Amino acid sequence: MSDSNPFEQFNDIEEIGVRLNDPDAGARRVAIMELADSADPEAIKFLRDALQDDSTEVRLQIALALGEFDGPEAAEALLIALTDIEISVSQAAAKSLAELKDPDCADLIAPFVSHESPFIRAASLEALKELRRYDYLKVALEAFSDTDSTVRAQAVSVVGYLQSEETLPALINMLSDEKSKVRKTAASALGFSTNTAVTNALSSALSDKDWMVREIAAETLAKVGDQNSINSLRHAIGDDYWQVRQKAIRSLGKLKAESSIDDIILSLDHEISNLRKEAAAALGEIASNKATNALKKHLDDPDIDVRKNIRWALEQIQAQ
Repeated sequence: MSDSNPFEQFNDIEEIGVRLNDPDAGARRVAIMELADSADPEAIKFLRDALQDDSTEVRLQIALALGEFDGPEAAEALLIALTDIEISVSQAAAKSLAELKDPDCADLIAPFVSHESPFIRAASLEALKELRRYDYLKVALEAFSDTDSTVRAQAVSVVGYLQSEETLPALINMLSDEKSKVRKTAASALGFSTNTAVTNALSSALSDKDWMVREIAAETLAKVGDQNSINSLRHAIGDDYWQVRQKAIRSLGKLKAESSIDDIILSLDHEISNLRKEAAAALGEIASNKATNALKKHLDDPDIDVRKNIRWALEQIQAQ
């Protein structure tokens, strides 16, 4: 029996390509799916040429199919689809672009960061993020001043992903952006650094007017790992939003902040079980005997997950 690939045996790539001219749009879509399943790079040229199809559904299928390929040729085709007049096609192309891994694709994508369409600028930056090309760091930094907040947020994400200490002042400055989604992205992006300036900036962000920014700032402070953030995090346990409290408690646990034990213990009585669970877990992370009595008093908590965390915390303390 021959070990040859069935696509090679029947020269299927070209045969399927011919079917892209079928008068029935449904048949053309099936042909596109078969080209994607072939995983043969030769299929890309057929998919690219078919992007002129009159059917939106066909072009949408092509944008999805191109996500099965990688490399500059696939990127070139996807950039054509990205500029499609139908938003469904361009959105599918954006998703497929973000899945590219070949760094050489960046050379084709980067020019689109200055496209007139905010959607295309944002999609291009999202695609650049995964490619990790440090030579395009300047392109992303320049996008910090874009008039569109989604573009600015994507640019911040790209810069944060590249983890360059020299970009810290610019990233910290984005914590003051007028749009909360940009500030949220900046708070998350700063987690790669242990610089004191980052600790101070994120501690200040715990007072942001948007609770979701405060939540991310509290979470990121644990990644930074600076003990100087403990007092700010202790204060955040009193935030009006339980989601912020939860992240603050979790971070205090990761920082093994013994000075926060009494503050965390108070959350063992909170009506929201997620907070009680987080408090028990944090006390286990800190593993101080100071929390033993309080934990034992809550061994009969009505929530099974809280009880599990309490037992785990007591085990951690006993192991010290």
